[in-house]
Parts: sequence; structure tokens; C-alpha cells
Amino acid sequence: MVVADETLGNCDPEGARLKTVLTYGTYDLLHRGHVLLLQRAKQLGDFLIVGLSTDAFNEIKGKKCYYSYEERFLILSAIRYVDRIIPETSWDQKSRDIAEYRVDTFVMGDDWKGQFDFLSDLCEVVYLPRTPGISTNQLKEHVSQLDVDDDFYSMT
Repeated sequence: MVVADETLGNCDPEGARLKTVLTYGTYDLLHRGHVLLLQRAKQLGDFLIVGLSTDAFNEIKGKKCYYSYEERFLILSAIRYVDRIIPETSWDQKSRDIAEYRVDTFVMGDDWKGQFDFLSDLCEVVYLPRTPGISTNQLKEHVSQLDVDDDFYSMT
């Protein structure tokens, strides 16, 4: 169940603090690579927080999304590994989020390897391998090349 209120939510029913993992992403056109990354991130702790890039932040990053923030939030909240979703609005919020949410482990895909090592003073930093054969950019490119007669489900 995704925590949607202002409580931290990362405690068990008896009040003991859970090992908290934090990751960030856009999660547009959700695919198996996203799900596997979230599954592996959750295996590193008890409580997984996902910083979901807002539409405004994606615009700053030069990313164009198919789905709006609200739609991506709804889709991501259906993933059983995700315990809480917070908005990602800037590059520099990660240190603040780690402190505010008492994060133990920060996780990103290994395409970001080395980019967040500066956070290792605050928590453990882990870069997980990407899932071979799938990416959002690859998916967008494939879909853009489909003809009307092509079978959308033959992409595998």
C-alpha cells in the first residue's frame, strides 16, 4: 500500500524503524526493466520510497513524457514493491530527502554509476544493473516506427 499522507510511514506497526530504500525516476511507459529495478531495490530494505519526476522537472531535464505525473503516479502506485511516492522536483533534493525520510540505502540504475557517490556520506549508495534488452527510449523508438498494419504486441 502506498503511503499518501504526510507521515513518514517507514515504521512497522510496533513503531520500529524499517530499513528504508530510496530511488528516483520518471517511470514513463512502465516496462519490465522498471519493475525489476523496483523489485531489486525493495529487496535491499523493508520500505521503498520512489521519487517520481514531476512534469516540470522533466521539462528542465529535456525529457518529454507520454504520461503526465498524475498518470505515472497512479501506474507506479500499483506496483507492490513501492511503499511511498514523493515528487522529484529538482536535482539537489536528494540529500534533503535522505535526511527527511531517514533513508538507509539510495538506489539508482548503473547507467548513473558514480553520479551519486557524494551521497555515501549520508547513506549507502547502490547502483543496480539495467535489465538487458529494454529501455524507455528503445520502447519509444520502436512504437514510433510502427505502421498501422504492424502488431504492437510483436515487439518482444
